[in-house]
Amino acid sequence: MTITPKPMGPIPPEFAGQAGALTIGGRRAEDWVAEVGDTPLFVYDPAIVATRVARFRAAFPGIDLHYAMKANPFAPFLAAMATMVDGLDVASAGELRAALSVKPATAISFAGPGKRDDALTVAVRARATLNVESGNEARRAIAIGERLGIAPRLAVRVNPDIELRGSGLRMGGRPSPFGIDASAASGVVRMLIDAGADWRGFHIYAGSQALDAGAVIETQAATIALAARLAEQADAAPPLVNLGGGFGVPYFAGDIALDVEVVGAGLAEALGARPAILRDTRFAIELGRWLAAESGVYLTRVVDVKDSQGETFVVVDGGLHHQLAASGNFGTVVRRNYPLAVAGAMGAAPVAPVTVVGCLCTPLDRLGDRVALPPVAVGDLVAIFMAGAYGASASPSAFLGHPEAGQVLAPVPMG
Repeated sequence: MTITPKPMGPIPPEFAGQAGALTIGGRRAEDWVAEVGDTPLFVYDPAIVATRVARFRAAFPGIDLHYAMKANPFAPFLAAMATMVDGLDVASAGELRAALSVKPATAISFAGPGKRDDALTVAVRARATLNVESGNEARRAIAIGERLGIAPRLAVRVNPDIELRGSGLRMGGRPSPFGIDASAASGVVRMLIDAGADWRGFHIYAGSQALDAGAVIETQAATIALAARLAEQADAAPPLVNLGGGFGVPYFAGDIALDVEVVGAGLAEALGARPAILRDTRFAIELGRWLAAESGVYLTRVVDVKDSQGETFVVVDGGLHHQLAASGNFGTVVRRNYPLAVAGAMGAAPVAPVTVVGCLCTPLDRLGDRVALPPVAVGDLVAIFMAGAYGASASPSAFLGHPEAGQVLAPVPMG
């Protein structure tokens, strides 16, 4: 039986040209495993993040850069990230506590529906900005502030009447549990101001994982126009408008990296023509995967190679319990292959296709479906790329009782 190989996504540029042993942060993959002591293992290279940050700064001068820490909350990674960005965006009380350990509260914003009163209290007391998701949540935050004798820092998260075309996860233009409908947002702003809250502006997020620069430019321009309209309706200029993010990364075959320089030029043009009410407003872009995804590699050891009815299966000691997204079970409709490689044979010619599966007792645990790899043997390391975002923390690590994966951060670049 002839097995036709299926394509993989592109290996990130920092790794794609390597030959022989894979190196991450200047060290061989096997050396990282030896240092930590076992596989599976996530290795993160903050130098790759620093490169992305520098590219952002060049493309978006004067725009604040926020990190959405849900992409990767690993404590050493978060501490390194905090030194590179202007703000942290969190989505739970647990994330808020972690963020407060590395960034001043005034540089932290807290979004997400269903914030409990204890979480609101922590945020109000710390003076973090709460992105309120409903009129009810706004009133609860105001009441907590009154009880504490603190004017709460509150922004209005808007459910926009626009959506980000081509995004992998659309957050606007439809009924949503996230944010306050654009038709009601200005009324909530007035309520906050009249109640004596410290109104911090708008958070407007239309979608994520977009690779089309034209779509991102169009959405950002529409977001600026929406923020101006809401500000005029409320008769109040927002101190800050968080434009959301939506910058995608190329996970799969055929994906082309987002041209952020083109997006930056489009945003500069839109801001140059912004209405007068936004003249003194600061603008922020909130990014997670675009900053983090390509910096991470998931290393997993081959424990078996077996043939079944003419197909070869490479069984590894990791799986979807650590890398749910790579298995195709996190946000994708059609399963496609993440980029992966044999860590000791970078650049080697592929042979017959194999299917890489994890150690879990479920057919869903498939990390590479009929991928063309060099010869693979028991004991080899398999590297799965694009593992810096939505990896360990977004996977069901308790499923079937296997150990959690190790995580390690390569040295942070100086300067």
